[in-house]
Amino acid sequence: MSSFLPNTFAQHIDKVTIQTLPVTFFEGEVIVVDKPEMVADAAAYLRQHTVLGVDTEARPSFKRGVHYPTALVQIATLERCYLFRLTHVGLPVEIAEIFANPNICKVGLAFKDDITGLRRRRDFKPANCVDLQSIVCKYGIMELGLQKIFAIIFGKKISKSQQLTNWENSHLTPEQARYASTDAWATLSIYLALQQVQPLSKRAVEALKCVEREKQIQRQQETMAKRCLEDAAKVGIV
Repeated sequence: MSSFLPNTFAQHIDKVTIQTLPVTFFEGEVIVVDKPEMVADAAAYLRQHTVLGVDTEARPSFKRGVHYPTALVQIATLERCYLFRLTHVGLPVEIAEIFANPNICKVGLAFKDDITGLRRRRDFKPANCVDLQSIVCKYGIMELGLQKIFAIIFGKKISKSQQLTNWENSHLTPEQARYASTDAWATLSIYLALQQVQPLSKRAVEALKCVEREKQIQRQQETMAKRCLEDAAKVGIV
């Protein structure tokens, strides 16, 4: 007999609905690692776990083509989150080794971009890194954003209010630390929750993807038609 829970997840959730949900955040221990001598203890703790939630932050850019290096990597368990300030300690070799360890599952969202940014700090060969965006569709969830995925699974809202703050400041604010730790914890919580649920069949997933593609094509056609009408109105054709 299967021990999986039934799959009852919604495919989508809108922003209006999310605003009505109760706000939640990581309530565990948050440790900011901004000195080299703090790295060893952090790495020793993280190596004891088989699954970790990960996220990264960089100074926001408001100019096209301008990008800043990864300033922070957050690595979380359900009880504790370490915030490694890469502008202070670089990417320590001990942490790079965790990302390269095939026996530790690292979970993120849009993880390829995060890994690329980290490898610019110190190169490593990533192993056992799971991107939530590549697996949520197996459970019928068609959203790709962390806030929406979390809301669908848990019925709660995680705040994104600190996303565009400066992560290279000399000190992290309590609000930044809470936001950063919550995102890493949220990726882990989502992954662990999905492991308890019966995934859809491959045929069902492909059917959902087909419907999503058709909806996207329809939206693109409607957008193009609207622009054509607007352009025609400007020149007095309509």
